[in-house]
Amino acid sequence: MNRPRVLVVEDDAPIRRFIELALEDEAVDLVTAAGLAEALQALQTPGLQPFALVLTDLMLPDGNGLELLQTLAERPALRGAARLAVFSAGVSAPTRERLAGLGVERVLTKPAPLGALLDCVRWATVPGAASPASSAAAPPAEQHPAADPVTEFFAGDESLYRAFRATCVAQFPADVRSGDEAATHGDLPALRRLAHSLKTVLRSLGQGIDSALAAQIEDAAAAGQAGAAWQGWAQLRTRLPTA
Repeated sequence: MNRPRVLVVEDDAPIRRFIELALEDEAVDLVTAAGLAEALQALQTPGLQPFALVLTDLMLPDGNGLELLQTLAERPALRGAARLAVFSAGVSAPTRERLAGLGVERVLTKPAPLGALLDCVRWATVPGAASPASSAAAPPAEQHPAADPVTEFFAGDESLYRAFRATCVAQFPADVRSGDEAATHGDLPALRRLAHSLKTVLRSLGQGIDSALAAQIEDAAAAGQAGAAWQGWAQLRTRLPTA
């Protein structure tokens, strides 16, 4: 019997690895995509069982999760019977309304705790599973530092937390290079995408202050406040764990 297929669209490598680790004991076949193009390729691959769940981030390096959802709304055959869910570090009320209009039934606030992720996957893939309510937006990191991230985000699974942290530490040098390259070229959109990703990763690691700094960089870059954005990056790049 074929297992339900799940497509997760997430550009951040540590978050993808966390999802892979979290779902390795679930009775699903997981497919991950790092962006819009990869997601569409996975959805259009012929001869495979349709997906039971499509879970996508909204900010992607080659587009927007809303574009993917709009494509699925316009091409029902591509979506099939897949249930749609979104995870994002922040979703406004108008965006939630638009998501609902596109068929999204579940919104996870990043960083999504392990329990919320598993509930979402089981809701879409296990017959008769209860439909959980969309998670409420978490308070800003500076107001709610994750003093015990193992409990808050990893359901007490210390080994899962350690594996996730190791993935993050391995990725941080590449993140620093990306941020420095953005600074060299004055590329505020690239810095914004990087800060958006680091905001979630650092929050998941329990580094609430650094997550808040990443959020400030993201906001400054989005507003075109170059001085504040690059100053913030100069601070954050030295605070990323190396071991």
